[in-house]
Amino acid sequence: MDILFSKDQIAERTAELGREITAFYTGKELTVIVLMNGGAFFGCDLARAIDLPLWFDSLRAASYVNDTRSGEVALASALKLDPAGREILLVDDVFDSGETVKKCREHLLALGAAGVRCAVLINKRVPGRQSEPEWAGFTAPDRYLVGFGLDSNELYRNLPCIGAM
Repeated sequence: MDILFSKDQIAERTAELGREITAFYTGKELTVIVLMNGGAFFGCDLARAIDLPLWFDSLRAASYVNDTRSGEVALASALKLDPAGREILLVDDVFDSGETVKKCREHLLALGAAGVRCAVLINKRVPGRQSEPEWAGFTAPDRYLVGFGLDSNELYRNLPCIGAM
């Protein structure tokens, strides 16, 4: 495995993102919704780095089956908080095709969210993609990544760094 981003690099970049997001949302009420399971580690750290009162929820979304992009995005859980009227920061581990974020954004807007923006830990360089996240921790090549929430068949999420298999 090639280590792409260390624990210290992740912590430093997450703190920077927290400051950027704080500045953007100052004066607004913010709800952070983390996409599970991959976004759990980054989502918790990022929420703590945002220096604003905020609401916190999670949504289970899946686009991979056995380490392969399925081409479908399944929403497998409900939110605890009603998104209607809320400014939402959607947090995920990796932005590759953009389809998971797109489907989740559409779902939240259909439920009446006032606005939905996205922060991801990793923005992969994927040719032909139609959208970009508003905030990204790192840019990485289109390789299979694990660690800090990213997995291979649900393993390696707990690695403190991000590596390429």
